[in-house]
Amino acid sequence: MNSGFPNIRHMRVFIEAVRTGSVSTAARRCHLSQPAATQAISRLEADLGAPLLVRRREQFSLTKCGKVFEQRAAAALKYLKDGARNAMRTGGDAHARRANFDHSVTAAQLRNLIAIANNGSFTVAARDLNLSQPTVHRAARSLEALAGVPLFTARPSGITLTPAAEALVLGAKLAQSEIRQGIEEISRELGEDKGTFVLGSLPLARTKIVPRAVHAMVDSTQGVQVRVVDGRYQELLRSLREGDIDCLIGALRYPPPADDVEQELLFQDALVIVAHPAHPLANKPNLDLEDTLAFPWVAPPKETPAGQYLFNTLRIHERKQTPVRVVSSSMVTLRGILAQGNYISIVSRHQIGIDESLGMIAVLDIPLKGHYRDIGLTFRKNWRPTQTQGQFMDYLHRFSATASSQDDAK
Repeated sequence: MNSGFPNIRHMRVFIEAVRTGSVSTAARRCHLSQPAATQAISRLEADLGAPLLVRRREQFSLTKCGKVFEQRAAAALKYLKDGARNAMRTGGDAHARRANFDHSVTAAQLRNLIAIANNGSFTVAARDLNLSQPTVHRAARSLEALAGVPLFTARPSGITLTPAAEALVLGAKLAQSEIRQGIEEISRELGEDKGTFVLGSLPLARTKIVPRAVHAMVDSTQGVQVRVVDGRYQELLRSLREGDIDCLIGALRYPPPADDVEQELLFQDALVIVAHPAHPLANKPNLDLEDTLAFPWVAPPKETPAGQYLFNTLRIHERKQTPVRVVSSSMVTLRGILAQGNYISIVSRHQIGIDESLGMIAVLDIPLKGHYRDIGLTFRKNWRPTQTQGQFMDYLHRFSATASSQDDAK
C-alpha cells in the first residue's frame, strides 16, 4: 500500500456501512449507487489484502480484520475531519472556504501534502514520491483549490506551509499513523509476524534501556521492526505529536509540554558530577562544588533537565567567572572532551553507567541535593498501541525497572 493511505472514499463507504448496518444506506450517504458502494468495499478489501465483511443475503457482519480496521479507519477519518476544520479556522476569506472538503480529498493529495511538508520543496517531494515535479505541483494546487484557502507560500529557499496547511498536515499525519496501525493489526490477524514501533529516544535511555528492549523485541519476533530516532527534545516532541513517532522515552518535563500528550513515570534518575578518571579530583573524598570551579566545565544546554539543575539550582553561571566553557548535549562529544583534559560536567548517573564500568568516566564525590529527575514515556493522548507495540512498551517498562534497581544498588 502506498504510504499508508488506501482510497479514502472507499474507507468512508465502509465506515458508513458499519455504522448503519446497510450497504445501500451507506451508498445513499456517500452519494453512490449500491453497486458502486459494494465495489468500493471490495476494492478496499483487495487493497488491504483481507476480507472485512461476511456477506449474507439481507445483512452482513464484520470479520476479525473488519473489526480491527473499522476502529482505525474511523479514527483516521476523524483526524482528517478535525484537520480540515482547523484549517478552515485559520484560512483566509470565509466565502472561499469549502465546508467538509475532507470528504472530497484524495489519498494522492494527502501523500503529496505530507511529502511537501516533510521536504519543504515540490521538487524534493516529487523525488521522495518518485513522481514528476509538475505532478506534485498540480496535486498541491488542486488540494488548495479544493480547500479554498492558501496552503503554500513560495520562498527563495523553498515552500513554506500556511497555518491552514499545518493544521491539515497534522490531521493527515495522525490519520496516516492510525491507518498504519490498522494495517499492522490486520497482518497480525492473518498470522504474519509484522509490525513497527518508532521510538524517540533521548540520550539517557540510549545506553541500556532501549538497547535491551530492542534486543528483546527482535529476539522474540520474526518480522517486527523497531526504529529508534535520536534528536533534541523539541524535535522529537513535534514528531510525536504529528504521529511520526509512536512514543518518546527520556526525562519528563513539568508542566507537560502540550495538552495533547501524556507522560508516564518509569523511574527516578540521579545527576552526578563527572570527570575523566585521570582528573586531579578523581577518587578524592569529600569534595564540593567549589573544588570544581578552577577547571573548565562542559555544561548541558539550559533547556535540558540537567542544564536546568546546573543553571537554576547550582546557579553556576552566577559565579564571579563562570567555569562553563563548552555547552553540549552529546554524550559522544562529552566523552571525547573529558578524555582531552581536566574538564568537569554534570550528567545522568544512568547515562554514564557503561562508561563508568569501563573506567572511561569517573563520578566525583560531590553530594547534590534535589538532583533526581523523573524518567518516563511521553505519548499522544488517545494513542492506542497495537498488540505488537504494547509488547515493546512492556519491554521498556521491564528494563526501566531493572535499570532503576541497579542504580539504587550503586
